[in-house]
Amino acid sequence: MVDQGNTWVIPLGLGRVKFSFVFLSNTAQLDDSPVGATHTEAKGSNVYSTRAHNPCRPARGIMARAGRRTLMSTRRGFFAQMGAAAAVAHVLPEAAYAQRAAVKGAIAKDMVWLNANENPAGPPACSLDAMRAVLAASGRYHYNEFGEIYATMAKSEGLAPEQIVAGSGSSEVLHTAVDLFTSATRPFISVSPAYEGPRDVARNLGRPVILTKLREDYTADVRKMAEEADKAHGGLIYLCNPNNPTSAVTNAQDVDWLVSHLPANTILLVDEAYLHFVERPDVKSALPYVMQGKNVIVVRTFSKIYGMAGLRVGFAAARPDLAEQLGRMALNVISIVSARAVVAALADRDNILRERKAALVKTRRELTAWLHDRGVKFIEPNANFLMIDTGRSAREFITTMPTLGVAVGRPFPPLDNMLRVSIGTDADMVKFREVFWKVYKG
Repeated sequence: MVDQGNTWVIPLGLGRVKFSFVFLSNTAQLDDSPVGATHTEAKGSNVYSTRAHNPCRPARGIMARAGRRTLMSTRRGFFAQMGAAAAVAHVLPEAAYAQRAAVKGAIAKDMVWLNANENPAGPPACSLDAMRAVLAASGRYHYNEFGEIYATMAKSEGLAPEQIVAGSGSSEVLHTAVDLFTSATRPFISVSPAYEGPRDVARNLGRPVILTKLREDYTADVRKMAEEADKAHGGLIYLCNPNNPTSAVTNAQDVDWLVSHLPANTILLVDEAYLHFVERPDVKSALPYVMQGKNVIVVRTFSKIYGMAGLRVGFAAARPDLAEQLGRMALNVISIVSARAVVAALADRDNILRERKAALVKTRRELTAWLHDRGVKFIEPNANFLMIDTGRSAREFITTMPTLGVAVGRPFPPLDNMLRVSIGTDADMVKFREVFWKVYKG
């Protein structure tokens, strides 16, 4: 533990497998700006940026920006007012979501976990082999390999390395984008419900948040989002496609309209965590807009179809000037073990994506056919999860099903009657159908 005035920094180092905790005392005074930082609104590039300068190296991420209101702390005396669990949840919003989704009461011995949209297949065999091979070398730093990681990610998507920013899961780059491209006058704009992480970061930073309603078919109202950005004279529009938790998609025509009608000083942040599971031909990636130099950032993760949720790797793709701004705030915490797993998977990318998508789609179709045969309504699924209309408050299912051996998703207001269910193995879904039907029939 190192005492840095009002800040305690506790590093837990395992080479490139790194962790550290930062604690602020209740006397710590948090300024709105870091020492040496400049806040600029670059009118020429229509980008709001925050840059911290160091004569030796660029400041790197949240840990490097002590003193600024960031994801690490947004209120004076924060840790004095909140317990340890709440503090961790503030730093890592996903921890809060997991905590809210935690099973209450008695937990069945052999729990089927269908609550976090994980891929039960886990990492591909080639990635497991690559991780085993490098474990013994994880006591050393491997910064020299970051070039290969970026080059491999870029090549897999037909981009240049300078258009890629890697992160600890997609969460890091999503959160960084919110920090960079929203401000007191530039709101965060999205739909409700959607993935809460970026929204919560904006709120914690004190940025205005505007949430628009979904259409009747549960798709995003792109015109309404553009209208809100125009009224605010700019902002960050977050589009999760397919959307989490609804599993609904925004088709290529709507995305193209939105890109074409982006107001000045507006960035479109497209989260494509679940895009690989989509069957519909009218749904496309937004990466071509990155290649065209538009104000678009596309975020991908290796947590879903690649089955690497616990390895925490994702990336953002953007035109070079936007990527450079994101990169200035990168934490550089991807472990060598995770990096090797990703490089190995991307070497066999096409086969992995094809085989895993086919397996998922088969199981998903079997589940939707079963629901349809029993008259149970659901939103058309386009991801590795779906939303089921329970016909009454979904909380009964959320609390009861775990006691019978199946954990399901958390509540997603205002869709109070909707239950989010991840697609598991065939055996998982047999158990799900048994337990769901028991609760559904009462």
